[in-house]
Amino acid sequence: MGQDAFMAPLGSRIGVLQCKIYLLLLGTCSGLTVTVPSHTIHGVKGQPLYLPVNYGFQTLASDIQIIWLFERLHTMPKYLLGSVNKSVVPDLEYQHKFTMMPPNASLLINPLQFTDEGNYIVKVNIQGNGTLSASQKIQVTVDDPVTKPVVQIQPSSGAVEYVGNMTLTCLVEGGTRLVYQWLKNGKPVHSSSSYFFSPQNETLHITPVTKGDIGNYSCLVKNPVSELESDIITPTIYYGPYGLQVNSDKGLKVGEVFTVDLGEAILFDCSADSYPPNTYSWIQRAANTTHVIQHGPRLEVASEKVAQKTVDYVCCAYNNVTGRQDETHFTVIITSIGLEKLAQKGKSLSPLASITGVSLFLIISMSLLFLWKKYQPFNVLKQKLEGRPETEYRRAQAFSGHEDALDDFGIYEFVGFPDPSGVPRMPSSPVLASDDVLGQELHNTIYEVIQHIPAQQQDRTE
Repeated sequence: MGQDAFMAPLGSRIGVLQCKIYLLLLGTCSGLTVTVPSHTIHGVKGQPLYLPVNYGFQTLASDIQIIWLFERLHTMPKYLLGSVNKSVVPDLEYQHKFTMMPPNASLLINPLQFTDEGNYIVKVNIQGNGTLSASQKIQVTVDDPVTKPVVQIQPSSGAVEYVGNMTLTCLVEGGTRLVYQWLKNGKPVHSSSSYFFSPQNETLHITPVTKGDIGNYSCLVKNPVSELESDIITPTIYYGPYGLQVNSDKGLKVGEVFTVDLGEAILFDCSADSYPPNTYSWIQRAANTTHVIQHGPRLEVASEKVAQKTVDYVCCAYNNVTGRQDETHFTVIITSIGLEKLAQKGKSLSPLASITGVSLFLIISMSLLFLWKKYQPFNVLKQKLEGRPETEYRRAQAFSGHEDALDDFGIYEFVGFPDPSGVPRMPSSPVLASDDVLGQELHNTIYEVIQHIPAQQQDRTE
């Protein structure tokens, strides 16, 4: 119990001793704190620069002292100005350059010059039961802003692929502590087997140039207070020809063979990737001989004017700047399918006219046949004889205008009636007119009817 009572005061004294040590080293054990937003601040030459400082404490204070010191590399700190409570005591050399408004500890530098670059130290002292101190350091840099860079290319006329080299230089008139960065199509350019940079990156060497080096280049220049990018520039690189091929608006292409119908004209187009554009020549090969038939990217072949059914052609592409050339071979086969088409020119409507004529003939024939069957003479006579008596027949004869039935003689078709039950027959003798005779069913023919009626008429005339 006595040992614990002895150890308690000892621990308290040790804690006070530690607090005093921390107070001397950091000045924070008492609760006094000094803070700054950033330990490095970049300023622009000729512009004012504000160094913000905040401090706080948790004790009673009778006096608050603020001191600003300035030091350059390898030099002793130099007094700038100080204050006690609200009274400011500046160094007479800098009284118009530095401004402080206590109890605010922040410092204003106006105007900022290159000679103002260095470390600024702020120290805050609190006088109460004792003296409490705390400090912070701020590094200040001074720079001129960057002016817009300009990119120059050598050679300005361009370079030939795999032969020439190219140098891009970034020029800047104003700015300090410049940092250069090259961009291609908006993305950073890195060192490679063909890209080399100067020590400060202001120059980009491309050795040798290739088609892949074509793009939009720009130079980005920046320093701690500004950055600007140059206008985009596209270097001129001569290349090609690459990917030579022949296409056609007609015909069937199978590999390097075009099939064309006889009588058709076909247009061939030859193209290749190249800068500057290629010059094209068309060559025809026949009977172990070759000859140039046309210049230019297009060739028209009229199949009916070609003497052979199979003709070989060659398209040659040549780049006048790179000195490179390429050629592609193809064959044109003229088929006989188009011969029938050629013979039928101007007769495209003949099949249609034939079909139309045959159709009309069949329709008219069927109509006439239908009418003939419906209105043939023996059916008319059959209907009249079956449905009308002799008196009506004679009235019809008088109405028709015939005075003598002999005028109606001619060639008739003889038809027999299979069912005599329902048809009344005329008597065979003109003097028989009794009801028995009229009711008698006789098996006679139309010929007999026609024969008897004129006889009866003849007796009356006598």
